[in-house]
Amino acid sequence: MAESMSGFTRSYRCTEVVNAQIGESVVLMGWVNKRRNLGSLIFVDLRDRTGLVQLLFDENNIGTEGYEKAATLRNEFVIAVRGLVQRREGAVNENLETGEIEIKVLELRILSESLTPPFPIEEDSQTRDELRLKYRYLDLRRPDIQKNIILRSKVAQSVRNFMSSEGFIEIETPMLCKSTPEGARDYLVPSRVHPGSFYALPQSPQIFKQLLMCAGYDRYYQIARCFRDEDLRADRQPEFTQIDMEFSFANAETVMETNERLIAHVFKEILDIDVELPLQRMTWQEAMDRYGSDKPDTRFGMELTDITECVKDCDFSVFSGPANQEGSSVRGICAKGMASMPRKKIDALVEFVKGIGAKGLAYLAINEDGTYKSSFAKFMKEEELAEICKEMGAEKGDMMFFASDTDKNVYAVLGALRLELGAQMGLIDENKFNFLWVTEFPLLEYSEEQERWVAMHHPFTMPLESDICYLDTEPWKARAAAYDIVLNGVELGGGSERIYNPEIQEKMFAALGFTQEEAYERFGFLLDAFKYGVPPHAGLAYGFDRMMMLMTKAESIRDVIAFPKVKDASCLMTGAPGMVDDKQLEELEIKLALVEK
Repeated sequence: MAESMSGFTRSYRCTEVVNAQIGESVVLMGWVNKRRNLGSLIFVDLRDRTGLVQLLFDENNIGTEGYEKAATLRNEFVIAVRGLVQRREGAVNENLETGEIEIKVLELRILSESLTPPFPIEEDSQTRDELRLKYRYLDLRRPDIQKNIILRSKVAQSVRNFMSSEGFIEIETPMLCKSTPEGARDYLVPSRVHPGSFYALPQSPQIFKQLLMCAGYDRYYQIARCFRDEDLRADRQPEFTQIDMEFSFANAETVMETNERLIAHVFKEILDIDVELPLQRMTWQEAMDRYGSDKPDTRFGMELTDITECVKDCDFSVFSGPANQEGSSVRGICAKGMASMPRKKIDALVEFVKGIGAKGLAYLAINEDGTYKSSFAKFMKEEELAEICKEMGAEKGDMMFFASDTDKNVYAVLGALRLELGAQMGLIDENKFNFLWVTEFPLLEYSEEQERWVAMHHPFTMPLESDICYLDTEPWKARAAAYDIVLNGVELGGGSERIYNPEIQEKMFAALGFTQEEAYERFGFLLDAFKYGVPPHAGLAYGFDRMMMLMTKAESIRDVIAFPKVKDASCLMTGAPGMVDDKQLEELEIKLALVEK
């Protein structure tokens, strides 16, 4: 039966009890992590969010009734104890912060009993994710998850301290917004008082923070909740958190320099890691050409090599065809010392790249005796193979892999293959934090689904000044004054200079295929605000969840979010999303017409 904690006031958390408290009477509260009954003595490891401390129950001190009560304790019972801090009578536990002391219990109260948990409350759980997330409130008790969540709080506070010191104002922006379907799908919220109308949950505070710049709040920030109705991955959730900021009277240099200092501040304060400044910079085109990715992992080499010119005139049509087509190329990567890779492993890599959209994967190895092992050597002359090897920087014992297709597909295939091989070959230093800025992104990208050009970032991104001239005639050639910050192959954040000139904004909308009426229908309130004196402004937003995943070296973004969703955007613990009753739908004047799948 649960007892009251009346008269008990917790004096310390578990690991706050140290040698200095020896001889002191203390009151501790927490969960039973483990009980060991030695007959004449009972030992209990008491756990709270700070860690463990050992309790000692001796019948001579606590009395027969108290001792018998201690014998009933089971894992996850919630208890309160009053006792004396003393040096351990047994061996010191060097693995615990409190390993030199124990609490000689004088009084025990059982505040709450517990069923046997469906899985052990322990670090590095091997429990299935589905079970962990169904009982997330138990999973959150595990020490490694608690460390992640507590570290997240510390990082948020560190960010707030830095932003405040830099003159930023924290301002909350609305959660119920107007739907502006340009990008990911919105989550829609029906309005009861405006039947047939819907709010959208914000994909980002983008428009509102630009309006705040119009309003004169020249440095804004917010740790903001955002929502996107899109497919999930390990580093993506339908609801997520951004560290969002905007600067007036600033350009890309101002934003990048300030954020470099923010990153250095947070990593030093939280992880005691010195981030070398300034961070490396790389244009989007250079990143794609060297790494096949606009978020390259620079912790290892194995860069892409363009061999298009080498193979233009060869008889191997898989190479020569794309080599002679505009917008296509033949490129490769060289895996040093991997010429002896068995055929089974090569076939597995072929299947891997087919999963990314490749038709196949060409390979060429130079054996130690100088002979070749290849999927295409029989179609090429000896001197052509030698030229490829020279261009690739390959030597005896090396293996090369090649992709030939449109540039977009070649980058995707080799970029993914590079990461796969890097992991297989043990080339990635997991203890490194390699930051870089990727700049000068294309302003637009072509959407096959929508059959039109769309903004690579968003419609308010400023083109580079030198490329504004392309907007009227060849907008796809324009580069953006945009910048992403990348950490270990993960896009940590992104931003840009914003369009504040109405004429340029109109050109941008025209390039996206919007009529003036359509632009005003979607963004009229912002365009109107720009008529009343808008300062030049720029900004950036970090994916806070991704940042925490990298800082804690978690395998999944779910391990740094208290209550995450799973791959189908559902919550295994609460059962969300769920059906609502007819009365709620009637109030909203909504009828469902579900389509059978």
